[in-house]
Amino acid sequence: MVAKTFTVAFEGVEARLVEVQCAAVPGMPGFAVVGLPDKAVSEARERVKAALNALSIALPSKRVTINLSPADLPKEGSHFDLAIALALLAELDIVPKEAAEGAVALGELALDGRLVPVLGALPAALAAAEAEKTLICPRACGAEAAWVGAAHVLGAGTLAEVLRHFTGQIALPAATAGEVARPPSHRDLRDVKGQERAKRALEIAAAGRHHLMMVGSPGSGKSMLAARLPGILPPLSPVEALETSMIHSLAGLLSDGGISRARPYREPHHTASMAAIIGGGRGAKPGEVSLAHNGVLFLDELPEFPRPVLETLRQPIETGDVMVSRANAHVRYPCRFLLVAAANPCRCGHLADAARACSRAPGCGEDYLGRISGPLIDRFDLRLEVPPVAFADLDLPPSGDSSAVVAARVEAARAVQAARFADHPAVRVNADAEGALLEQIATPDAEGKALLVRVAERFHLSARGYHRVLRVARTIADLDGSADVRLPHVAEAVGYRLAIGVPA
Repeated sequence: MVAKTFTVAFEGVEARLVEVQCAAVPGMPGFAVVGLPDKAVSEARERVKAALNALSIALPSKRVTINLSPADLPKEGSHFDLAIALALLAELDIVPKEAAEGAVALGELALDGRLVPVLGALPAALAAAEAEKTLICPRACGAEAAWVGAAHVLGAGTLAEVLRHFTGQIALPAATAGEVARPPSHRDLRDVKGQERAKRALEIAAAGRHHLMMVGSPGSGKSMLAARLPGILPPLSPVEALETSMIHSLAGLLSDGGISRARPYREPHHTASMAAIIGGGRGAKPGEVSLAHNGVLFLDELPEFPRPVLETLRQPIETGDVMVSRANAHVRYPCRFLLVAAANPCRCGHLADAARACSRAPGCGEDYLGRISGPLIDRFDLRLEVPPVAFADLDLPPSGDSSAVVAARVEAARAVQAARFADHPAVRVNADAEGALLEQIATPDAEGKALLVRVAERFHLSARGYHRVLRVARTIADLDGSADVRLPHVAEAVGYRLAIGVPA
């Protein structure tokens, strides 16, 4: 009789159940692993043999075949070791076959039988819960996997502990969900001298998840402002934390004994490749846009990014997910992020400074910002110029509200949106609203409507730009505690759409 247990193979953020079958038949002694394994899976037989030898368990003088079903699904990674060992122990009648069939095993084996942490414990726990099976994983992965409340997760330190559990000697303890508490950020908005309009734009962006573009000379505080954005964002909700951690689990970013409720903040360098930003490479791994899901993606020196990379951002910004297509994989990842971009007005950076502007102005600025296509710029809800800060202003006392005060206003606005969109699961913030729903929640009063129509005609707003102004106005009204969108809200939203130096 063939013994079997289960493990998982990953397709994006999804974990597909894999049946691990083991048969030991008479013949030339050998150990083969079939079912489209990669190099790491094929090498599992050596790690399994060494781990069993450490337990003084000898392989039978038979031909041992391990089949990973379905056989046409690529198997990658070292997490198949524990499942292969468990199926082999069941075939040798050391472990009850019925018990092995009720488990999903995940873990890499060291040569002495220790279980080494692996990637993807969180998606594996979801797959185990759906199949109504118990997940056996390394103890270091237990706190992460236990976040799936419907899953029964057992953490083990060694293969010997797993063996004692299945033979009824010492039961493995159930893993408990762990949460990593991030230390409070020392970056406060009050550290930024001046720039009150930019701080206001940050608050609006955080409240409604509106994309923000800042243009200003070097040293004006663009990066400093962006670095303080995570400090005013509300913590991840349990659903958002699970979504984000699924991606981070596959990327190996959950290494602190649990998941975090802090929103991700990613800031890739402008030399990053398209695969690094969008996703791809071997196995179609998630890129920076997906690692920033439910958080912030900060692109400094935006015109310096390669043009093809920037153009591929257009679809993820609009749809909230990205399809990574390779010859052997087509994987979809979620990527609802808040995009913050910063750029100098020209290559030398001093176009707006009459005392320091280069001789090529204004063509220098037009050429430099012209590297960013109009359709991409059209997707930024908020655009503003960040003026340089005078040296004398650096000695002034801190001004404006602290990050804690702004964060409280942002959280209150997010709470209003959560209640508003309670009956629309696909919509969480104002930036997600569209169509009839947007008209229902963001139609301004008569004066505001008249202003918006005049601006649209005068500055040739696109349909996308028109709707983005409405979304921003709705967020401003939420921050103002207003149930309706009125003229002041529309006027402020229009002001951020028609920033000087950035095309409308």
